Amino acid sequence: MAPTTPPRWFTDTEPGHSQWYIERFRTMAREGADLGGEARLIDAMVPRHARILDAGCGPGRIGAVLHAAGHTVVGVDVDPELIAAAAADHPGPRWLVGDLSELDLTARDEPEPFDAIVCAGNVMVFLAPGTEAQVLRRLSAHLASDGVLVVGFHTNRDLSLTDFDAAVADTDLFVEHRFATWDLRAWHAGADFAVTVLRHSPT
Repeated sequence: MAPTTPPRWFTDTEPGHSQWYIERFRTMAREGADLGGEARLIDAMVPRHARILDAGCGPGRIGAVLHAAGHTVVGVDVDPELIAAAAADHPGPRWLVGDLSELDLTARDEPEPFDAIVCAGNVMVFLAPGTEAQVLRRLSAHLASDGVLVVGFHTNRDLSLTDFDAAVADTDLFVEHRFATWDLRAWHAGADFAVTVLRHSPT
């Protein structure tokens, strides 16, 4: 199912935004910034040598840390510039250009389900409006029966937590946990960021 409008990543950002984003994280890496917080959480939730999908991987910082920890990582992003940067900076994972609302990795020689899917970096905020439930359904279709999907985004931007939860309700997923940060600070109503842990609904 194709989106009716392009992702906000392309429509709501200035020309050159992708290259700016790439250089921003390259600079932070050179300066020794901690860029692996999200990856550490995912690593703690999966067995060794897990299969992990970095959905909306950008220039690859999260997938790279998970690969270094010994996991098999596939990263997907709609932006070819970001995927090119991920491949150049972080060899090892498989980096693919793709629209998450149409995700079909079986057709791209990745038939095995994933033990975990991470969707960080405000990916949900940058989706084409109205495709949130469809993206979650496509991610769910790639998730192992006992796998975990972890989504993090700022809730004070174009996607409210209420709308996100409504999208989740339109899938076979349910909210298992919610935190206010990637380092597991307790969720509270005033938080402007949400990290939500989703799993397949019990049958």
